[in-house]
Amino acid sequence: MTVLQAVRRWLEKRKALRRRWRRDAQVLILLDKGTAYYEAQRRAARSRVRGDAREFAHWAKVAAEIARIAPEAEMDIDVVRAVVDDELDRLRPGSARRI
Repeated sequence: MTVLQAVRRWLEKRKALRRRWRRDAQVLILLDKGTAYYEAQRRAARSRVRGDAREFAHWAKVAAEIARIAPEAEMDIDVVRAVVDDELDRLRPGSARRI
């Protein structure tokens, strides 16, 4: 494989990641524009608790994409903290609130 082929492959992977971020952001916005950002943050927290670093990064990027394309979506940091804390409490091993 040449260097140019390696660069092209890397660029295609990056483009595929961006398409996935956009697609997931658009789906959440269509489901509920007002809470789409919070839902992306919730999914990021869930991935974090499960130790899935790739999915955590993915959902954090989805939240950023929602903020970029839907500025009218609610994005209150206190609500984000509450949503993340709730998700972390529900999913942590040994938590009384675990699903």
